[in-house]
Amino acid sequence: MNESLLQELTPIVIGVLVRRGADFATAEDAVQDALLEAVHVWPDDPPRNPKGWLITVAWRKFLDTTRAETSRRHRETRLESEPTPGPGEAADDTLQLYFLCAHPSLTPASAVALTLRAVGGLTTRQIAHAYLVPEPTMAQRISRAKRTVSGIRFNQPGDVTTVLRVLYLVFNEGYTGDIDLAGEAIRLTRQLATKTNHEEAAGLLALMLLHHARRPARTGPDGRLIPLTEQDRSRWNTRLITEGVDVLQTALTRDRLGEFQAQAAIAALHADARTAEETDWVQIVEWYDELVRLTDSPVARLNRAVAVGEANGPQAGLAALTELDPALPRHPAVAAYLHERDGDPVTAARLYTEAARQAPSLPERDHLTRQAARLNAQLRN
Repeated sequence: MNESLLQELTPIVIGVLVRRGADFATAEDAVQDALLEAVHVWPDDPPRNPKGWLITVAWRKFLDTTRAETSRRHRETRLESEPTPGPGEAADDTLQLYFLCAHPSLTPASAVALTLRAVGGLTTRQIAHAYLVPEPTMAQRISRAKRTVSGIRFNQPGDVTTVLRVLYLVFNEGYTGDIDLAGEAIRLTRQLATKTNHEEAAGLLALMLLHHARRPARTGPDGRLIPLTEQDRSRWNTRLITEGVDVLQTALTRDRLGEFQAQAAIAALHADARTAEETDWVQIVEWYDELVRLTDSPVARLNRAVAVGEANGPQAGLAALTELDPALPRHPAVAAYLHERDGDPVTAARLYTEAARQAPSLPERDHLTRQAARLNAQLRN
């Protein structure tokens, strides 16, 4: 059984049924039923045209579901005569699903789950395992999301920016469970970039590739978090770095800069440095200036303070930090790092301890706790 083929065909078939008149929830259920039948039938009797087989079976299951409803019979008669769409139409159907699954009426968590299910072709069990929640909980989340978008019809182009934010959320979820969510996000973003030819879709793809390239060096054998400056750069994936830089350069030539392109440019500068000492922090600050101009994001300003501290010295970084709200997530960690570089281990140790209490993940908490312990040990000696 070719699981990658089923993943590829899932959004196409759902899109065909939706365009034929099926509501999203019933169409998605029908396609899932067809996929289950394919799992049982295809190993012994593989179809010559897998897409056509899935469309036919899914449409039949949809009709079986709706046939008992008298109000649907007239629509069945009308729609059964419609021709199966060609490849170009199927591509449009898949693109529409991206916009449907990232609809503003959905919460970010629901949009992510629905995208993985309908566009990614993952099972509810796989998504639940990836998010470390019980399968019934994820099933309810997906069902609610499907009901929310079932009545939505598109009469204008969808918002690519919203879709990209959903895919970015998928990527940032990490690597738990059997499903590599980062890898899945890259696959879906690559698909979207191809379908839309949008410079920010290319920017997000480049950003994902460049970050993913550093994955093997991010943690030690014992699972400890390894900061960027301490990573073994020989373990970085040069193939992904090369691809990410090429994708980014092509996007930048279109001269329509967006936040994902700016973030990717920063990641590319880190990837280009053979050692931490060779990092071009001055140019990174310039890109952060562009990112702040584009987004006015407090997180971008926080990261810029680190870059300023590296480019112009820790006191300059601390000065930039004073302009930000101390309640900002990771603010204490950045302040601790800059104070340590400025020769103030007492303040740094206190701030590392505070940052550890606020850390959003166990690896980050452990790393910050070790930093505080290291400085406290130095102060006692």
